[in-house]
Amino acid sequence: MGFVRSSFLAAALALLAALQPLSAAPEHALTVYGEAPRYAADFKHFDYVNPDAPKGGSMRRSAQEIGQFDHLIPYVDKGMGVAQIDKLLYSPLAVRSLDEPYTVYGLVARRMERSSDGLSLRFYLDPQARFADGTPITASDVKYTFDLLMSQGKLEYRTQFEAVKNVEVESASQVRFDFSNADNRTLPLELASLPVLPEHWWKSRDFAGGAGFEVPLGSGPYRIAKVDAGRSITFERDPDWWGRDKPVSRGLYNFDSFRIEYFGDTDVARQVLLGGGYDYNREYSATGYTIRYDGQALTDGLLQKAHLAKGAVQNSQGFIFNLDRPVFKDRRVRQALALLWDFEWTNRQMMRNMYIRQSSYFSNSALAATALPSPHELEILEPLRGKVPDEVFTQVFQTPTTQGTGFIRDKQLQALALLKEAGWTPEGDQLVNAQGEPLSFTFLNAQSGFERLLLPFKRNLAQIGIRFDIRRIDPAQYLNRVMARDYDMIVTGYTVTTSPGLELYNNFGSKVARDPGSNNVMVLQDPAVDALIEGLVKAGSQADMVDHARCLDRVLQWGYYWIPNYYPPGASTVWWNRFGMPAIAARNSEAIETWWEISPTALTREAFIARRGASALPWEMQ
Repeated sequence: MGFVRSSFLAAALALLAALQPLSAAPEHALTVYGEAPRYAADFKHFDYVNPDAPKGGSMRRSAQEIGQFDHLIPYVDKGMGVAQIDKLLYSPLAVRSLDEPYTVYGLVARRMERSSDGLSLRFYLDPQARFADGTPITASDVKYTFDLLMSQGKLEYRTQFEAVKNVEVESASQVRFDFSNADNRTLPLELASLPVLPEHWWKSRDFAGGAGFEVPLGSGPYRIAKVDAGRSITFERDPDWWGRDKPVSRGLYNFDSFRIEYFGDTDVARQVLLGGGYDYNREYSATGYTIRYDGQALTDGLLQKAHLAKGAVQNSQGFIFNLDRPVFKDRRVRQALALLWDFEWTNRQMMRNMYIRQSSYFSNSALAATALPSPHELEILEPLRGKVPDEVFTQVFQTPTTQGTGFIRDKQLQALALLKEAGWTPEGDQLVNAQGEPLSFTFLNAQSGFERLLLPFKRNLAQIGIRFDIRRIDPAQYLNRVMARDYDMIVTGYTVTTSPGLELYNNFGSKVARDPGSNNVMVLQDPAVDALIEGLVKAGSQADMVDHARCLDRVLQWGYYWIPNYYPPGASTVWWNRFGMPAIAARNSEAIETWWEISPTALTREAFIARRGASALPWEMQ
C-alpha cells in the first residue's frame, strides 16, 4: 500500500511539474527574439569603451531639454525632471548595450530568466547591489518601484506594462513578473531597463508630485552634489559604487564631476558654450550647428564640431498637423500644404546642404518603407484595404522635391488643384471654403531662431492665398499648450529604435490621442494604425516585426499627418577639445559616458594630438 501511495504521489508531482511553465536557464542578457547576444556571459567590458580610461576631472554639458526643471525625478508627467537621474543616480536592473539593436545585460539583476511560454520573467538580484546608504537592494524594492511607477508614474509606464498581471517577491533576492499574454516581445527588456527605487526612502515622499528638489537616495555611479533649482544640477562620482567593476560598467562614468546646465533659449546656450561656460552641447538645430559656432576657436581646434554615431538610427522630425483642427481633417489639404515646404532651398541656403530629407517615420533604418510592399507586407495590409489610402498598396511614398531655386510654381499649382478638390477656392487674395472662411493656421514655436526655417514656407503659402502665422511663446507655456493639444501646427520628433514596441501606441495610438502625457501630438485616431502597431508588438520574429513596421510606415506616410523635415548624418555635437574618446565608437549613441578628461582646459588640435594617449580623434573612430 505504501508503494502504491508513493507511486501515486510521485506521479502527481510529475504531473504538477509538467503543468508548470518551463524556464530557460538564467541568462546574463536578454534579446528580443531569443537570438544570441553580442557579448558572452564571461565578457569583460563593452567594445565601445576604453576599460583603462582614467577617472577624474569634470564635464559640464547642456541639458537636452529647453527650459527649467521644476523637480528632480524624471519618472512623472508633471513638469520637467532631470533625465540623467535615470542611470546616473539610479542603477537599472539591466543595462542596454549601445552597439546592438536591443539587448540588455544584467546589473542590479545578476541573472534573468524568461519562461519558455513567454508568460513570466524572473530576476535574480546581485547580492552586492546596494543603495548609497548601504542598504541592500531587494526584490521588495523592485516590486515597490514597479507598483509606484504604474500608480503614480508617467503614462508611458501604464502603456508599456499593461500586460503585467502580477509581481511576486519570491525571496529577498528573487522577483518574478507574470504576464497576461506573451504578445509583446520587448516587454521583458523594458522591465529589465527599469531603475530600482529604495522603498524605505520613497514611501514618505511625494513621488507623484515630483518630490521637489530634495536630493533622492540613489544606487548608481553618481550622487547629487548640488542643485541650483531649475538652472543646473551637479553629480559627483561615487568611488565606492557597488557596480563599478561590473563588465557593463568598466570604462564608463569616468568624470569625478558631471554638471548639467539648463537654458530657456538655444541661442543663449550657444553663447554660453562659446564663452567657456560649459563643455559640451548636443545640437538639435541645423542652422545652429552649421553656422553659429564659426570662429577662431573652431579654426584652431580648441572647439570641436562633428557628427558622431553616424551609424545610429536617426530620430524622425516634422511639422505636425493637429488633426483635431477642422482645417486639417481633409487629407488633400494636408497633402497640399506638404507640397509647399521647400526643403531643397532651405537646406542649401541655411544648412549648407548638410541634411538629409526625411521621408519615413523610421528613416535611416531597415524599418523604413522605401520600396513596393513585399508579398508578406501585402498579406498584412490586405485586411485594411478600403480603410487606408489606396496608394499604400501600389506606390512608394516620396517627399516632394524642388530644384532648390526658391521658385516652386509647379508645386503651388498642384497644391491649388488639391485644395480646390477639398472645397477651397480663391476670393481676392485668399482661399476660402464654402462658408467664406479663409484658409489660415498658426505655427506654435518655442525655439529661438527656428523662424528662419518657417518664413520661406510662410511666403510660399501666402503666394497662393493661405495665411500662416508664427507664434513664439516661452517653453513653459509651450509645454502646457502641447499637453492641452492647443495648437494648429508644431514641430516635433519621434525617437526611432531598431526594435520598436509599445512606445508606438504612445506616439500614434488612438487611446492616448488626447492624453496630456502622451506623444500623440498629431491627435491621430486611426483603427488601421492601431491594428498595425498591435501586429508589430506581437510579431514573433525580427522579419515579421520589420514587415509590420514598414506597413505602419506606409500608412502614416500616405496619411500626410506631417510635413517631413530632415535628419543629420549623425549626432550633431560641439565640445571643447579636452576629452578623450574610445577608438571604437558606440554605434547607437555619442556615448559621452565613455569619455574621459585629458586636459582641464581646451587644447589646440596640435596640442591635443600630442597628449591624446589612447584617445581617438573623431574622424578616426571606427
